[in-house]
Amino acid sequence: MIYISLFFIYAIFGWIMEVLIKLIYTHKFINRGFLLGPICPIYGYGGILMTIVLTKYSNDILIVFGMAFLIGSLVEYLTSFIFEKIFHARWWDYSSRKFNVNGRICLRNSCGFGILGVLAVCYINPLIYIFIDNIPSNILSIILIILIVMYIIDNIISFPIMFGLRKTFMEELNKNRIFRKDNTEYITKKVKKIIFSSKNYLYKRLWNGFPYIKLKK
Repeated sequence: MIYISLFFIYAIFGWIMEVLIKLIYTHKFINRGFLLGPICPIYGYGGILMTIVLTKYSNDILIVFGMAFLIGSLVEYLTSFIFEKIFHARWWDYSSRKFNVNGRICLRNSCGFGILGVLAVCYINPLIYIFIDNIPSNILSIILIILIVMYIIDNIISFPIMFGLRKTFMEELNKNRIFRKDNTEYITKKVKKIIFSSKNYLYKRLWNGFPYIKLKK
């Protein structure tokens, strides 16, 4: 149960952090992440992976930082790569930032993962363990079951939305390929116009969450 608890704690924390960052920079509330609910699974999976791999090094902050740097970078890179292959779209692009790798990861974010790894493994996890130990097991089980059901339902709702966007991407690419040799930016703007002229709030929410999305041929 501990790993399931850690997944939801870090996934929700990651969502809150992403929303706050966007709020600071844009002065607007933007529901970040692929899912509709307040959860960013990449932080949950990353938190579990770091906990499993790095707990035994928790007394050495430098090792934890370095390995968290690598783990966080790997998770973000693979997520970007897999989602691009599935949806034919680059959901985020760090090409304009210094020291990036194929626009999928960059030094600034990777350092952030290192810092978050140190905070999680060395300081936050011990507090979480104490907090969880103080919750009766039957109550904790009920809470986790509710969260798991909500998470499954959210995925069931959210992924068709993402595949709906993929369908729109591909239709526009196929429709305009014969007219433009290098049409990625043009089609991206056209798809955005189509999305925001529709009345589908869920499509608009997803696009607002990833405003720098780019179509890939």
